[in-house]
Amino acid sequence: MADALKNQFGPEIAKRLAADISRIYPAFTVAAFLHDALTGYESLELIPRARHLANALHKHLPEDYPTAISILLRTLSPVLTETERNGMAPFFYLPHTLFVGQYGLDHFEESMHAQYELTQRFTAEFSIRPYLERYPDETLARLRLWTNDPSVHVRRLVSEGTRPRLPWAPRLRSLQKDPTPGIELLELLKDDSDLYVRRSVANHLNDIGKDHPSILIEIANRWKTSATAERLWVIKHGLRSLIKQGNAEALAVLGFPQKTSTAVLTPLLSPSNPAIGEAVTLSFTLKNTKPQAQRVLVDFRIFFVKANGQAKPKVFKLQTVELEPHGEIRLSKKVSLAKMSTRQHYPGLHTVEILVNGQVFPAGNFHLR
Repeated sequence: MADALKNQFGPEIAKRLAADISRIYPAFTVAAFLHDALTGYESLELIPRARHLANALHKHLPEDYPTAISILLRTLSPVLTETERNGMAPFFYLPHTLFVGQYGLDHFEESMHAQYELTQRFTAEFSIRPYLERYPDETLARLRLWTNDPSVHVRRLVSEGTRPRLPWAPRLRSLQKDPTPGIELLELLKDDSDLYVRRSVANHLNDIGKDHPSILIEIANRWKTSATAERLWVIKHGLRSLIKQGNAEALAVLGFPQKTSTAVLTPLLSPSNPAIGEAVTLSFTLKNTKPQAQRVLVDFRIFFVKANGQAKPKVFKLQTVELEPHGEIRLSKKVSLAKMSTRQHYPGLHTVEILVNGQVFPAGNFHLR
């Protein structure tokens, strides 16, 4: 979790939480709650901070869960009217959702109602997962009803909460093994009126493809029939990991046959010996070798040296190119070799390959120092 997120979830969150509850529930022991909530708080990252607050809530709210969750729900602000540009404000309700996920499992109805309300202020995608594990049939049935809910936040919860590989959350092993229950929900949401939901559907598809590429290919081909432009976007975005891998069937779904009549000419990596913190630029000419126009998808990958000395590829998107008969185009891309939160760099020989509709063309090497 990035430090910026952690730092925006400071001690003032606990103080605001205590103030909100004490207005609704005067018996709430504010000083004792804050003592427990803030002890050891500074050393924790974002999710552990929120879980720490949820544990403190459990200690200082009434022991009876239905009473406790009723108090928390009475403190909620109005529902979000936007799906973007909300910043960190909705994260205030992360402890509330973790409270439901950890302490409400013996109270299905009260907890589903709580998540219905909370997801319209933040998201219940994390807290819904324990209920999918303990009450799979009941929870899936409720989510099916929610596919028609007027709230875009509730509809998004249906697809996002059932993602097999949701970031920041434990995997749903049962849906990794058999994604069918999730797919049945996605079928009801694939043409949702809001991009916020459709993007979640695409992310769910992408998760499925990591475990069951053939199932994702089947869905994509089926959904292509009479597809709107919006649904085609969902398909393309859902296939993105397979496309990065150069999966021939995924490329074919998008109209990029793997066999092309192209040539890669004069590839150049500059500089050839960059230092960590600098950048390297790949440039090359792509030539159409046949007398018909071609539309091709061009990417490239760098085999980055890891800490253990092994090399692991990372694919970079370049562009979709319309090649005239016997035409050619010069392409280039600069890649930063600076330290990043998502990628560390290590000295050594780095191999680079160009991908044209998944077909591999060698581009050379650079030595990172």
